[in-house]
Order: sequence, then C-alpha cells, then structure tokens
Amino acid sequence: ILQLVESGGGSVQAGGSLTLSCAASGYTYYRGWFRQAPGKEREGVAGIYTGGTSIRGTTDYADSVKGRFTISQDIAKNTVYLQMNSLKPEDTALYFCAASQYGGTLRERDYRYWGQGTQVTVSS
Repeated sequence: ILQLVESGGGSVQAGGSLTLSCAASGYTYYRGWFRQAPGKEREGVAGIYTGGTSIRGTTDYADSVKGRFTISQDIAKNTVYLQMNSLKPEDTALYFCAASQYGGTLRERDYRYWGQGTQVTVSS
C-alpha cells in the first residue's frame, strides 16, 4: 500500500513563507496538495505529474494560490514540495498530500491515497 508522509507545517505570520514536503513509499503518477480549514470542505491546491515521461513535472494550481504557491518534485527522493509564499490568514488549514492514478485533477474523488496532514497556521 502506498504511503504518503507530509512534513513542514507550522505557524507563520502573514506575508511569510513555508515549504511542505510529501515523501512517497512507492511510484505515483500524479500527486496533489489539498487543504481543509475548520468548517470548510477540502479543496485542491496544486498538483504535479510525478510519473510519465514527457509530461512529468507538469503542474496545476487552484486560482486562489496561483502566483504564491509552487509545487515541485525531487525525483531521486520521490518527494514533492509545496513552496508557499505571501501567506495569508485564509491559508490556515490542515494540508494533505495525495496520490492519483489520473493526471491534471484537483478533485478529491480522483485521489486514492492520502497522507495524515500537516497543519499550517498563518497569523495576521
């Protein structure tokens, strides 16, 4: 069974930066970052093709984070990163890494494997 382990969450002031990491125990085709704030539904934030050949490295972003967040990967470490800049209080949430057999999707239902989550708190 594929395992995903997130790390890197923490507390930061508005305008600050954090980088999240997602290490996988095996092969993934597409990996995404999701977040869930208290009382809100889980939403897709960013995704990246970690498998395939010519498409590997292609990324997708939710409009709410475009220009502020960057998803990337270290193939040798089988790890995906989410660099978060210009953080806002509304970015406060539990952030999850997930893996999908499909590509180019930020829909929760398309993901089969999930990590336990890492908390990000942004204070004003």
